[in-house]
Amino acid sequence: MTDPIVARSRAELDAARASLAGTVALVPTMGALHEGHHSLLRKAKRNADHTVVSIFVNPLQFAPTEDLDRYPRSFDDDLRMCADEDVAIVFAPTNDVMYPSLPAVRVCAGAMGERFEGASRPGHFDGVLTVVAKLFALTRPHKAVFGRKDAQQLALVRRMVADLDLGVEVLSVPLVRDRDGLALSSRNKYLSAEEREAALILPTTLSTTAQALADGASPAQALTIARALIASTDGVVLDYVALVDPDTFDVIADVPGGDDVDRKAILAVAARVGTTRLIDNVDVTLRAATSAPTPREV
Repeated sequence: MTDPIVARSRAELDAARASLAGTVALVPTMGALHEGHHSLLRKAKRNADHTVVSIFVNPLQFAPTEDLDRYPRSFDDDLRMCADEDVAIVFAPTNDVMYPSLPAVRVCAGAMGERFEGASRPGHFDGVLTVVAKLFALTRPHKAVFGRKDAQQLALVRRMVADLDLGVEVLSVPLVRDRDGLALSSRNKYLSAEEREAALILPTTLSTTAQALADGASPAQALTIARALIASTDGVVLDYVALVDPDTFDVIADVPGGDDVDRKAILAVAARVGTTRLIDNVDVTLRAATSAPTPREV
């Protein structure tokens, strides 16, 4: 176990980055690290010679009505987790370091960033992609690691890297759940005991709906089941539940036809539990519908 170099300024980051020989993997975070982040650090460690972690609560991705000021911060605990995984550099800039002036030019997420999370949080993904692009430029990684819990974010980062030829290999890590099944999130700290119990309807809904799809339900039938489950739970207000393409986040309305191969999809849900907004998702496979069998002679 080694303590990481903590870089607060661009000059400190440049000096620390220059000392790293070999491949570098970046793990962008907003801090308040939990076991889900731990899995990102382990992935980075396995896939590069050095790991750089950024800890920055990015104001560009928060709307004025959102929880920027109360977003959980636990820097000392975060450093201990980074030390446990031999992180080389922790880049922890202030707002003034990250944004010497308010960016007049930003990355636009386009139509893909205006649906689902983007519809509920206008401008959110423009802020996410802008800060990720800046972090890539500042840390110069060969690889970057993101969690599949934020599935739409992952898809958009991959698209940005491809569209802008950024030359960073994007790696992903499966969503991590707590022992009760709730997807790990820094915002889970906001939940009361009663709200956490109510929030368990999200993973239950995903597993039940995924099973319905596996048993032959159409997307429309499966989503009807999902909405009914959420509606039956006091204290949980559904934002969206949808079946989407993992690369484009286009809505999937039908199962593949008889001549098509099986199709990968994401079943995604977002809901508000009390004052806390939670997201969750699960990977599903839509089995291709088979043609009707030829009748046998009797």
